[in-house]
Amino acid sequence: MNAIEAHGLVKRFGTRRVVDGVDLSVSAGAIYGVLGPNGAGKTTTLRMMLGIIEPDEGTRTLLGAAHPRDSGDRVGYLPEERGLYPAMKAREAIAFMGALRGLDWRTGRARAGDLLEAAGLAHAADQKIRKLSKGMAQLVQLLGSVVHRPDLLVLDEPFSGLDPVNQERLEALILAERDRGATILFSTHVMAHAQRLCDRLAIIAGGRRRFEGTVDEARGTLPQQVHYVPHHAGAGIAAVLPVDAHREGDGWRFPLPHEGIEGLLKRLIDAGHGISGLSIERPGLHEAFVRIVGEATVDTGEAR
Repeated sequence: MNAIEAHGLVKRFGTRRVVDGVDLSVSAGAIYGVLGPNGAGKTTTLRMMLGIIEPDEGTRTLLGAAHPRDSGDRVGYLPEERGLYPAMKAREAIAFMGALRGLDWRTGRARAGDLLEAAGLAHAADQKIRKLSKGMAQLVQLLGSVVHRPDLLVLDEPFSGLDPVNQERLEALILAERDRGATILFSTHVMAHAQRLCDRLAIIAGGRRRFEGTVDEARGTLPQQVHYVPHHAGAGIAAVLPVDAHREGDGWRFPLPHEGIEGLLKRLIDAGHGISGLSIERPGLHEAFVRIVGEATVDTGEAR
């Protein structure tokens, strides 16, 4: 069962197609990432999914509803543009956000205290938002997005502006929500978080979906890389190595040959170069992302 379905979403701002025929399918209970560079159309796509803005073309369903706002109380949303009442205390801010989704005040305050404690922010429960650091205030807003225990959590660039400690807290919260049974959809241009968290992901560039699949499938679009360090880097070694080998540190790096590594190693040994070090590494999601986006015709405008 899919929590989200989108087919052929198009959004124009003036004469420009900011989103150009995007399809998305997100399984219930999954963590799904929408990745792309700045200006790719990620935020506009999320806002269409949530019914904040209407698509010019295409269809979408959210938790089974053809009109996304019909599922509003079952959704938690953290927009990229953060905003909390600065004079409100952290506990009350979380309870208030729950009340906007139909949660009664007493339950909201009780859950807010539990969420703050679990996030390591119990000491901030009675502090006003204006007294909190940017990262702490951002986490408070995130807790307000989950206090009503939504079936779907949508996070737009949630890691932006967080220090490493708060990034770890946010990752833990996302995993806890997934374990609770929620579906999580988040956008980011930071590959490390997506590589650790996502069950599936889409890469958007220039308003179009350029890739959809698992992290391993994305990484599999690039060949494995060989890092070879010779025992004796004598003259003529470049003639033995593949033509696309390049120097890296005290060795060479090149894609794993289609025929495997054994024949090449034998030629290197026979030529007297030997082997001091050898590793075969899979490219990371970052490298795959750079290649996929680099091959796309990227729209460099300001809309997101």
